[in-house]
Amino acid sequence: MTLRELQLELEPWQLHNFGHRPSWHPLMGVVEEVGELAHSHLKSEQGIRTSEAHTSKAMDAIGDIVIYLADYCQAKGWDFDRIVEETWREVKKRDWKKYPENGLTS
Repeated sequence: MTLRELQLELEPWQLHNFGHRPSWHPLMGVVEEVGELAHSHLKSEQGIRTSEAHTSKAMDAIGDIVIYLADYCQAKGWDFDRIVEETWREVKKRDWKKYPENGLTS
């Protein structure tokens, strides 16, 4: 499934379940899920709350982050797939070892 397909498939589900809402609602979902990802990572690194399934909770949070981002892009009228492709095209040009100041030039 591409990000574009996810975004298109998500829209009717979102409307059915939550109706029309401000575009910032899914953005807050992203923030919440990043917190859950950070929590799982921290507890795993600390070696505490070992009865919790840190890895599965982290992976679930990552999936939720992507879904919330697709929902946010849909609410804003943006093409999530295109945004990621264009950003990656720019990011992969950077060489931080060769150009440690800005990744692109000395």
